[in-house]
Amino acid sequence: MQPQRKISGKGIIGRGMLMGLAEVVPGVSGGTMAFITGIYAELVTTIATFGVRSLVLLPNPRLFYSHHNLSFLLLLGGGMVVGVGVFAQLMQYLLSSYQPLVWAFFSGVILMSAGVIGRQLPAKFLVIYTPLGTVLGVSLLWLPAATGEPDALHFFLGGAVAVCAWLLPAISGSYVLLALGLYAPVIDALAGLNYEVLVSLGMGCVVGLMLFARLLGWLLRRCREPLLSLLIGFMLGSLFKLWPWQDPLQSGGWSGLLWPSDYLAGEAHIGGAIVMCLAGAFLLWLLTRFTSAK
Repeated sequence: MQPQRKISGKGIIGRGMLMGLAEVVPGVSGGTMAFITGIYAELVTTIATFGVRSLVLLPNPRLFYSHHNLSFLLLLGGGMVVGVGVFAQLMQYLLSSYQPLVWAFFSGVILMSAGVIGRQLPAKFLVIYTPLGTVLGVSLLWLPAATGEPDALHFFLGGAVAVCAWLLPAISGSYVLLALGLYAPVIDALAGLNYEVLVSLGMGCVVGLMLFARLLGWLLRRCREPLLSLLIGFMLGSLFKLWPWQDPLQSGGWSGLLWPSDYLAGEAHIGGAIVMCLAGAFLLWLLTRFTSAK
């Protein structure tokens, strides 16, 4: 993992805002933002400190606060809330009016993210594990989406699964919600402050974090390179799910992917999609160049 660096409170808040922005859209994960901005190791280690011992420390607030690195978590979480709040309504509008451009932009982000993470890994692991991850990513095209109106249990389970993806430096939690058919309802709930949905989703996120953080920390300590190589492949394979021109009436598989000339849900924006894909890749690259310990 990346070495620990001293980062100011403003720097942590800024990274939290980037993670929040990332998680509103099914393109790049908050874990990826944490990874490329140098706080991933501290994030996973901090979340993994929560457990049975946390209950023992509750009578001593100062010790509880320091043991769980709450100053870091509160600043990061506050930044994420701001990022989500600022961007949710904008994304609701963009997806309804310019969907091909949005998917193209975040396809570019994913491609560059895969490159950023992949260049830090040995080639032998990329050759072995990345193709397997790609097959798994492509298989998401056949993942059945939720049908009907989702209830509180759907949002709870979706939050638990999505937050696991949020912790991984490759898979977007919002992408998982998209695959489960919960993305649009969650965006609507964020934009309209539907607290019933948000509470169910949040409770699922808390449970998912508690169950998954320790396992992820263990995996990253013992098989970091194979795991990240697998996730890069998964990220690349999942690009098919973000193909800009899709038939909303098709339930899944290759049949839902259209040529731009066959796209009937709105204007295809072919030239704009190419530009937005390149713009997404460039902005992600720019972020990696200018993110430092500030």
